[in-house]
Amino acid sequence: MRHRWNLAPREAAELQRRLAGRVETRNRFGAVRLIGGVDASFKGDRARAAVVVMTFPDLRLVEDRVAESRVTFPYVPGLLSFREIPALLAAWRKVRRKPDLVLCDGHGFAHPRRFGLASHLGVYLEHPAIGCAKSLLCGRHGPLAAARGSTSPLRLEGEVIGAAVRTRAGVAPVYVSSGHRVGLSMAIDVVISCAETRIPEPIRRADRLTKRWGDRN
Repeated sequence: MRHRWNLAPREAAELQRRLAGRVETRNRFGAVRLIGGVDASFKGDRARAAVVVMTFPDLRLVEDRVAESRVTFPYVPGLLSFREIPALLAAWRKVRRKPDLVLCDGHGFAHPRRFGLASHLGVYLEHPAIGCAKSLLCGRHGPLAAARGSTSPLRLEGEVIGAAVRTRAGVAPVYVSSGHRVGLSMAIDVVISCAETRIPEPIRRADRLTKRWGDRN
């Protein structure tokens, strides 16, 4: 599945609606020995993306790659994948040992059109992906206990689209959803397993790399 990235926002939203039908929200992968984390940051008209690959479940670093590219899409909430994914793909192409599963700093199915960054990247690459966002984009959830591992379903228009997940006792939750080829229960388990702090370690490391502008690997 390939398409242009420099679309008008209205065209991009329509593309999301069409591609959402390709999202698979059931587990469709084998043993997970390598797990990836991806993130991107922006400076002016430039994007810097990172892909981190770690062993699973012991989270030892295997490799990390970064890439920078020019941004061709405006900042529009709900359409951030069109800004981030071109740079993420450039970094992904540098990775020698591809992860079995990818954690994305962004939403997957928990999106107004059920096609956030994790779903977009997963469908584009035909690769299992999980959305793990730091802030809520849409939907509501009930009370969440303070203990690590506590969860509460995230609902939108009566449909469960993800979950609020407490990855560390007493800190703000993250918002987990299926990206592609990963069910919600499995997505939650993986996120908790990878979270030594609030943010899962592969994403946390990718985030740090995106802030080191000018460094290349």
